[in-house]
This record gives sequence, structure tokens and C-alpha cells, in this order.
Amino acid sequence: MFDVRGSMFDVMFDVGRWTLLCLILLTGSVVAQPIDSACGLAQGRDGQDKAVKVVTWTKDVAPIVYQNCASCHRTGEVAPFPLLTYGDAKRRSKEMALSVAARTMPVWKPEKNYGEFVGERRLSDDQIATIKAWVDGGCAEGDAKDLPPEPKFGDGWAFGEPDLVVKMAEEYTVPAEGRDIYRNFAIPLNLTEEKYVRAVQFRPGNKKVVHHALMFLDTTGDSRKKDEQDPKPGFGGGGLGLGAVSGGGLGGWAPGGVTQPMPDGIGKQIKKNSDLLLQLHFHPSGKVEKELSQIGIWFCKEKPKKLVSMVPMGNRQLDIAPGDKNYKVEAQFTTPVDVEFVGITPHAHYIAKEMKVWAVTPDKKEIPLVWIKDWDFDWQEQYQFKTPVKIPKGTTVKMIYTYDNSADNPKNPATPPVRVRWGEQTTNEMALTFFSAICENQGDTMKLMAAIAMGFARGK
Repeated sequence: MFDVRGSMFDVMFDVGRWTLLCLILLTGSVVAQPIDSACGLAQGRDGQDKAVKVVTWTKDVAPIVYQNCASCHRTGEVAPFPLLTYGDAKRRSKEMALSVAARTMPVWKPEKNYGEFVGERRLSDDQIATIKAWVDGGCAEGDAKDLPPEPKFGDGWAFGEPDLVVKMAEEYTVPAEGRDIYRNFAIPLNLTEEKYVRAVQFRPGNKKVVHHALMFLDTTGDSRKKDEQDPKPGFGGGGLGLGAVSGGGLGGWAPGGVTQPMPDGIGKQIKKNSDLLLQLHFHPSGKVEKELSQIGIWFCKEKPKKLVSMVPMGNRQLDIAPGDKNYKVEAQFTTPVDVEFVGITPHAHYIAKEMKVWAVTPDKKEIPLVWIKDWDFDWQEQYQFKTPVKIPKGTTVKMIYTYDNSADNPKNPATPPVRVRWGEQTTNEMALTFFSAICENQGDTMKLMAAIAMGFARGK
């Protein structure tokens, strides 16, 4: 069939020709789809040239990154590297593809279709596939004319000049190295009468070191006393006493988050003489940094028709043995009145791993509220529902939290693991869910609070 004295090329050519002949004899035809790499075309069975889509940065990937990633991944923000240019993205392309495929980026903890929230940061399956195709295809840049305008990020106030601006009494110094720091700052509001809030905006002075912020109202003065007793600005600890949250929550901030006003006709009451309790999570940047945060508050022009109150649900009976990978606590209460939930804030410390909160109506209908399967203390947020969730009288609201106190948990602050109980320090644990709730009147709010208090310590 072929001359064994010929070149290797001749041998390969003749073998290939013989194989092709066999295919033709067996099938009666042979199908070929040669690719024209220069033109990006493939020939189909009908002989027609078909375009092969080339995914590019300028046309396909940049719009996704600009909309979902750039708020954090830009110079001066909390993310460790920028992603605004083609060069930036190409250098991090494999990391991008892996992160979005695992859904670790953009950071958004609630499970899909289990509660619908304002400001959701979640890529669609098509967006994830687009980034993967771009990386697999060699990270083509594309035509410059297809590049959308670079996003603009305002550093000013979201709703014009606030009615009240307050700030920390003095700068806090963040060391260059070491573990993350949780610091609380009591800020007097000096209100001589009750006010109603429609929006709040936190503005960090140094975004390189502020990881996130939570704001509460203290009507007892306890937080101010703790602040005064500590020689440094603020006072330490990641846990908060009940005095610190006695007036409810006032909002929060995380990188990439957008300030959201209350829905029309809804407001948050601030009692006179309340202090704003600001809890900041600092992340050392590698050099000594200073931080002086400020908060803007916009008041309702008239008393709102509906008032939001923060109501806590939880279980204090925590006793987690070292090595226990699957410790669970539960809590529940039954609503004695009709209520609407405007927002929800699950809260635990380092060794929590999963939290699920839902409601079951008297007719056995389940209402999903929030479900986080991979809790991260460093990415806790206050979630506002896109539409207030109506909870009819007689509904049972339930929560179940799961903890991993083993050496296999990389977030466990103790090596080796130690017994963990309820406590205010971050090395202790908590199991709390805060609801931003609306009742028909103050009397109904008190009934709701009483019902929650009755069920606060039920569970494991």
C-alpha cells in the first residue's frame, strides 16, 4: 500500500488517505468543517459559512464588569486590584472565571429565589458563561468603539444635602498589620424631639481600611458610657449589648452597596436623646491609616403613615462543644398581629456556617425570608426586601442556624477549637435575626415584641 522506504511524511499521508477511503466506503460520505481562523467562519452541512462568535472584552465582558464589579474593583476601594481596563482584566482573567463560576464574586450571600432584595449583586448564568468563554477563547480585546463608557461613582451625598450630618468625635488609627479590628463609636445625635428617618448614608473617610459598617440607635446611653471609659476612640468588641440596639437598626454599608431610601410613606423613628452607635470593621492595609467616618440622615417631611421598628429574634442557649461540625439552634415565634417585614438582618459570629429564616402561615403556606448557606462574618449585611413581606396574624416565624466548631473550619478563631457559648465578643457566638417590621400601631408593635420575647430562648 505504501513504500516503506519513503519519508515519514509519505507514510503518514498514505495512512491518512487509506483511512479516508475506508470511511467513504463505509459511510458513503465524509463531512468536514474546516475553520477559517482569520475570518472566524465554519462551514456547515449545507455548505453555508456560519459566523463563530468571538467573545471580546470591549463588547461582551466590560459591560458585565462595569455593572457588577467596578464599584469595589477600582483604585482606592476595598478590592485588592482594579478591573477597569482590558489590561487589568486580562491579568486577572483566570481568577475572574474561577471566582464567578464558584459564585464567590461578586459577594452576595443570600440564596437565589429565597427572599428578593434591593441591590442584589448576582451574575446570571449567561454572564458567567460569557466570562468563561472570553477566558477560554484567549481574552480577545475587541474593537475600541464597542467599549462602553467607564462607570462614574459619585463620592457625594445620594439625595442632596442631608438634614443632619454627624461624624466620629476623633480619628481612629488603624495599625499597618494584624488581625481585622471591630470598633464601636457612640455618636450623640443631640435631638431634642422625636424625628422620622427616610434615608441614611454612611461615608467612610478611608475606603482602603473600612470593610463594612453597621449603624444602630442606643436609647439607654450605655454605648456612650463604654466609649467614654475606653482611652482610645470608641470601644472594642464585635458583639453589642442590648442597649446598643435598644432603638433599632439604622442601616449599614458594605463595599459596592448603594444607599436605599425607605419606601414611600414609611419611616424609622428616632427618639430624642438617642445616640447613634456605629460599628466599623477595619482591615489593615499594610501601612498605618486614619479613619474619620460621617453619616448623613434625611428626615421625613411629615410623619410617615407607617413606622418601622427593629425586632430581634434569637436563641441565647448556645453551648457548642469543640469539634462539633454541625451544631444547630432554632427559634420561633407566632405573630399575634398582622405585620410587614421591610428588611432582615441575620447575625452570628465566626463559626456560624448556615442560617435559614422563613415563615409558615396559618394555612400552612411557607414564606421564604432569607437563606445563607455560606455565612461570612466579614460580609454581613442588612437586606431590604424589594417589596414588604406581609405576615398575617397567627403566622409562625422560624429560624435555624448551624455552626462548625471544628479544626476543619478555616474561619474558627480558636486553634485548637474551644467550647463556645453565647456572648458579645466575636470569639463567643450569637444566633440573632433582626427584622425591620411594620405594625398597624404602637400597641401592635408592643404585642409583637412580647411574643418574640416569649420565644427568644426556645430551641436546642
